[in-house]
Amino acid sequence: MNKTTTSTSFWRLLWRVYAYLKPYSWLTIIAYLSLLGILVLNLVMPQIIRWMIDQGIGSQETSSLVWGALGLLGITVVKGILTYIQGQFAEVASQNVAYDLRNAIQQKLTSLSFSFHDQIETGDLLSRAVQDVERIRFLTGRATIRLLDGVLILLATAGVLVWMQPRLALLVIATMPLLAYQALRFGRQFRPLSLEIQKQIGVLTTSVEQNLRGIKVVKAFAQEEAEIERFDAAMRKWISLASRSARLQSLMSPLLILIANLGMVFIIWYGGSLVISGALSIGELVAFTAYLGQVVEPVRRLGLIIPAVAIASSSAERIFEILDAVQDVRDEPGAQPLAAVEGRVCFEQVSFGYRSRETLAAVLSGIDFEVQPGQVVALLGRTGSGKSTIISLIPRFYDPTAGRITVDGVDIRRITLNSLRRQIGIVMQETTLFAGSIRDNIAFGNPQASEEAIIWAAEAAQAHEFIQKMAQGYATRVGERGVTLSGGQRQRIAIARALLMDPRILILDDATASVDTETERLIQLAYAHLMRGRTTFIIAHRLTTVRQADLILVLENGQIADRGTHEELLASSPRYREIYERQLRPQEGVGS
Repeated sequence: MNKTTTSTSFWRLLWRVYAYLKPYSWLTIIAYLSLLGILVLNLVMPQIIRWMIDQGIGSQETSSLVWGALGLLGITVVKGILTYIQGQFAEVASQNVAYDLRNAIQQKLTSLSFSFHDQIETGDLLSRAVQDVERIRFLTGRATIRLLDGVLILLATAGVLVWMQPRLALLVIATMPLLAYQALRFGRQFRPLSLEIQKQIGVLTTSVEQNLRGIKVVKAFAQEEAEIERFDAAMRKWISLASRSARLQSLMSPLLILIANLGMVFIIWYGGSLVISGALSIGELVAFTAYLGQVVEPVRRLGLIIPAVAIASSSAERIFEILDAVQDVRDEPGAQPLAAVEGRVCFEQVSFGYRSRETLAAVLSGIDFEVQPGQVVALLGRTGSGKSTIISLIPRFYDPTAGRITVDGVDIRRITLNSLRRQIGIVMQETTLFAGSIRDNIAFGNPQASEEAIIWAAEAAQAHEFIQKMAQGYATRVGERGVTLSGGQRQRIAIARALLMDPRILILDDATASVDTETERLIQLAYAHLMRGRTTFIIAHRLTTVRQADLILVLENGQIADRGTHEELLASSPRYREIYERQLRPQEGVGS
């Protein structure tokens, strides 16, 4: 039962992979027609050799040798042309398959919900998008051509040999079932092993990616040796798997050649006796050995291609796992674009938990509040209290497991994702910038923005001055993740990016502990400009922010423990007073 299911899955995977060739069917057809033309010429060549030996050498007819040599020369030229066409067209078709697959993976990854990205490593995704797609490209191109070439030449050669000398051919054909059995047996053994190898390559890619991304942390904590050892352990596992793969392949290829060469032994032994008895001409015996010689090379290639097919099927499984992933957060049927927004946001008995297979880890429970347009809501609470989860639910990075969230009275699940998120500006402490120019990063949410609008946003975000001082101004490239800029500069560019979108709802993190006093002052000025007239949710760390908030929500264990203004909570909430005394009050008199 298990083997049958695996076999069915294998063929379904291959069928699905080859479906990607459909848009390039004319390229594929030309490549396969060229393959058939080469096959016909390969079948004709030994017959010409046979005729040259029997008619030319045997009968001492020089003209037969000349015509035969010219015929072989012509066939060789035509074969060369067909081989070029076959290789060129098959390669172009397979490259297009890789192009389509990588585009499909990119589109899927950008559309998948945060819950998917929470559970999978970036390095593993890179491995699938690069290495696994490359293996599919090889399968749909050269691997299939070589596989078909090997199978067709085996069958066609068997037919010609039976036509020429049935008894001698049967001795050769008797080895073919054993050849096929060994090839299929090897494929069944190699496929699960290749899947393990692919997964381990994903682990290695993840390890390298994380070390490069966190190189400063690794060095700061003097963990170079520990990271090297961790990578070495992952490499040792990969080497162990690769060694098992090499052992299987090193056994398989010689075994297939051995089985094929058994036919050669039978031909020389039995065919030689037929020549001696006059039942077979020397030309026919040479043609027989030429046919079998043509078979040996494709058989040898089969020993290499069958593992490639097994690896490619494992790669296909990993790729389709991404393409088939269900998008948890998506546009509901009948979802409508969000029109002009006032900015009234309401949480109605909202609960949320992260799903892990059959379990649900509760994070929020019974969150209920309403925010009027233009109001500022400050979220306070210990780490893990649910602040970040609340602000992640507003733009639908996740959907509540219970209750609903509305914007201007409309359930956000009835609004298209794109239109909802265009009304929400997000500026977090951990600012993400992309490798490119400052101009491109500011205009990321509004690529059609004019130069004047970009400069206005930068000025409002207190970023124009430092940008102008750079060698190339707004054309200055910021490097991967903005590493060439300071933390305060990155945050002000993020504020400019949000301003350029002109959102009605803002989500902010006002933590500025890692910047100097002057930079903090500039960021606060930028925040003040950004928040003006907009509904704002802010994870509060500063006394100034808390005092200015229209509503403060004190969170504890995923619930709203207290709510009110700064003065109200000081008078009524022991929890708030504790946070105030421990975290906020020390800021008084220090630029608060």
